[in-house]
Amino acid sequence: MGLLVEGRWQDRWYDTADNGGRFVRTQSQWRDWITVDGAPAEGRTRGFKAEPGRYHLYVSLACPWAHRTLIFRALKRLEGIISVSVVHHFMGANGWTFLAEDGATGDALYDLDFLHQIYTRADPAYSGRVTVPVLWDKKEQTIVSNESSEIIRMLNSAFDAWGDASLDFYPEALRKEIDRVNALVYPAVNNGVYRAGFATTQRAYEEAFGELFAALDMLEERLSKQRYLVGDRITEADWRLFTTLVRFDPVYVGHFKCNLRRIADYPNLSNYLRDLYQVRGVAATVNLHHIKAHYYGSHETINPTRIVPVGPELDYGAPHDRARFAT
Repeated sequence: MGLLVEGRWQDRWYDTADNGGRFVRTQSQWRDWITVDGAPAEGRTRGFKAEPGRYHLYVSLACPWAHRTLIFRALKRLEGIISVSVVHHFMGANGWTFLAEDGATGDALYDLDFLHQIYTRADPAYSGRVTVPVLWDKKEQTIVSNESSEIIRMLNSAFDAWGDASLDFYPEALRKEIDRVNALVYPAVNNGVYRAGFATTQRAYEEAFGELFAALDMLEERLSKQRYLVGDRITEADWRLFTTLVRFDPVYVGHFKCNLRRIADYPNLSNYLRDLYQVRGVAATVNLHHIKAHYYGSHETINPTRIVPVGPELDYGAPHDRARFAT
């Protein structure tokens, strides 16, 4: 995992020395917004209009943040509206690459070699991490956003003229509660597994570990009383949690040392995970080969041998009991 410094690529791992061994995720820098009429969204200065065929997603099938955008693209039936390029699962000295093999597509737009070239195409002097997802504007030849939480909200509503307008994962009446749940899940669970896995001191690791399992225990209790995180319907909060849960047992338990309990050991969370996985279109976005090959193969500081475990045996398509909450 490298970064660009004034447009020049540098192969540099995260520096935890100034944070007591704690992994601190950098903020996404591209934060523009697509709107129905093209007017700038609140707090933004640049406007991007929702149009079919204009936008392109750069994603990794391994990355939970990018996975969110693929789920929303599938559920909102936007596959014919927003095109996609999939990077290779191995992230080495040059970061994410467009090597077109083993399920990766290559760069469908410009036939570039590395994702960092997309960033410098948008800004030749860009400094910062090179991450997925990237929402690209083919018309303006620039990045709209590389912040997954905002991209999924654009996909949720901006393209309803061409997608499935009947689905709304961020309904007005539930927004305060969705935001409250997200505010717990993001630091303790979504980013919590990384805080544990990338920690370089025992104290930093145990701090993240404790917060992670306290949050999972709370979510297990919450899901003992209701089918979804915010009442009786699937919302954005569920999909934001799902992409971490689906990676937890195959990767985070072993690779990131998050081994107090597996998701399989939580009756409600494990049934909930299978319930979400079996929603139409979701299973096709889950690629366990890319997930395992990326984490175990790319993080040399954590797994120097780059051996990818064969297990565990998982069946996310097995029956679940969540219909007991049906009304």
